[in-house]
Amino acid sequence: MAYHTIVYLFLFLPLVLTAYQIAPRKLRRAVLVGAGYGFFWLISRKLVVFLIGTTLFTHYIGLCLTWLKQKCRMETDSCAPEGKSGIRKKYKKKEKLVLACGIILLLTVLAYLKYYNFFAHNANQLLEAVSVPLAFPAKRLVLPIGISFYTLQAIGYMADVYWEKVQTENHPGKLALFLGFFPQIMEGPISMYSQTAEALWRCDSLKGENLSRGCVRIIWGLFKKMIVADRLYLLVKAVFDHYEQYSGIVIAAAAISYTVQLYMEFSGSMDIIIGSGRMFGVVLPENFRQPFVSRNAAEFWRRWHITLGVWFKTYIFYPMSASALVKKWNRFGKKHFGKYITKLGISAICLYPVWLCNGLWHGPRWSYLFYGMYYFVILLFGIAAEPVKNGLLQRCGIKESAWYWKRLQILKTWVIIFVGELFFRAEGLSIGLKMFKSMFQNVSLHCLWDGTFLNFGLDKGDYLVIICGCLTAAVVGGIKERNLLGDGGLAKLKTPVRWSIYYALIFAVIIFGAYGVGYQQVDLIYAGF
Repeated sequence: MAYHTIVYLFLFLPLVLTAYQIAPRKLRRAVLVGAGYGFFWLISRKLVVFLIGTTLFTHYIGLCLTWLKQKCRMETDSCAPEGKSGIRKKYKKKEKLVLACGIILLLTVLAYLKYYNFFAHNANQLLEAVSVPLAFPAKRLVLPIGISFYTLQAIGYMADVYWEKVQTENHPGKLALFLGFFPQIMEGPISMYSQTAEALWRCDSLKGENLSRGCVRIIWGLFKKMIVADRLYLLVKAVFDHYEQYSGIVIAAAAISYTVQLYMEFSGSMDIIIGSGRMFGVVLPENFRQPFVSRNAAEFWRRWHITLGVWFKTYIFYPMSASALVKKWNRFGKKHFGKYITKLGISAICLYPVWLCNGLWHGPRWSYLFYGMYYFVILLFGIAAEPVKNGLLQRCGIKESAWYWKRLQILKTWVIIFVGELFFRAEGLSIGLKMFKSMFQNVSLHCLWDGTFLNFGLDKGDYLVIICGCLTAAVVGGIKERNLLGDGGLAKLKTPVRWSIYYALIFAVIIFGAYGVGYQQVDLIYAGF
C-alpha cells in the first residue's frame, strides 16, 4: 500500500481521518498509533514486532538514562563540593555505556537484517581467494518496511535524551506514535523528537485549512510522481537493464533521466507524506529545497534529502568534531603542518564517517559505498581547493555573486550530481564503471532525432508531457526559492486564480498521469532503503 495508490488515498487515509475526528480527544492517540501499526502490518505483516520491539527498547533506554541523571543529581546535592566532580564523571560513564548499548543493539538488528548476506558473500570471496576452507551460509532474511528510517529516529531520541535536549517521555505511547506515525513509516522524513512528538500527542481536531493545504500538497506530489517520474522509469529501466547495448548520449540521457526520476518520485512522495501529516495538524520537516539550483556539492546535500543530512550532521559530524581524535589532531597539526593542512585533516576525519554511513544506509551494494565515498572525495576536494579558487577569482576580477559565475557553478554541480546518480542506479560498481566509460564512446547527437529514444516505451507525446512537467516543477521551485508567495503560498492568491491552479493540477494528474489499463505500477524507490 504505497502512498500514491488508490487504496491509500481513497480508503486508508480517509478512514483514519474519519476515525480520528469522531473519536474522543483521549482516544485519538490510540487511533493514530493503531493506524501506524495497521499500515505497517498491511505491508510487512508480523514484522511489525520489530517496530514494537524498537519502540519499547528505546523507551526503556530513555528511562534508564533519565534515572541515572536523577541519581547523579541526588548524590551531588548531598555530597561535599570537592566530591561532585568525581560523582559526575562516574555517572557520565554509566550514561555513555547505556547509550552505547542502546545504539549498538539497534544497529546490530539493522545490520544483520540488511547487510548480513552482503558481508557474508564478500567474506566468502575473500576466504576463497586465500584458500581458507570456511564459508558463511547465505540466509533468507526479510526486511521490515522503513527499518532504516525508524531506527535513525530511535537513535536520535536516545542521543537527545543523553544530551538533555529533550526530556524522557514516561508514556510509551508517545514514543510509539513518534516512531510509528503512518505517513512517515515507509520513506521518512526522518524527524527529531522535538520536531513532531508534541504535535502528534496533542491530537488537535481537524481543521479546514489543514485539510485543504494537505490535499493540495498531495495532488502536487501525485503530479510529480505520476506524470514525470513514472514515465521516465521506462527509459531508465530500459537503458540500465541493457546498458551494454548503449553508449554516448544514450547513457548520459539515462543518467540525467534517473536523476530527474528520483527527484520527482522522492520529492513527490514527500509531498504526499507531508500533506498527509498536515491534515492532522502535524508539520513534518521538509526533505527537499530546490536542490538543482545548488552551486556546489555541499549545498546540494543541504537541499537534497535534508532530514538525512541533518541527522548525520547532528549525530555523527558534530560528535566527531568534538571528539578526542580531532582535538589531538588539531594540536598536532597546528604544531607540525600549519592551519591549512590541519583544517583539511579535521574535515577528512569528520566527513569520512558521515559519507561512509550515507553509502551504507542506502543499502548493501558496493555502488552505494562508492556513492558515499564519491561525495566524500568531492566535498574534501572542494574544501582543499577553496583558497586556490578564491585567489583565482580575485586575480581575474570575478565576483562570486556574478550571474554568469553562478550559472557555471550550477552546471558544474549538475555534472557531479548526474555522474553520482549513474553509479547510484547501476546494479553494481563494475557496471557503473562500464557505463561511465561507455558514456564517452561513440558520442553522436544523431540519436536524438533518429528515433532511438522512441524505442524505450515512450512516444513524442510522453516526452512532451515530461518536459512540460519538469518546466512546471522548475517554475514552482523558482517561486519557492525566491519566496514570491511568502509563507501563505497559494492561499495568498485570489480565489479564482487559486482554484484554477487546483483544477489544473487535478485534471493534469487525471489526464496525463501514468495509470490505467496496461500500466505497471512503479514501486517507490526509497521504500526499499
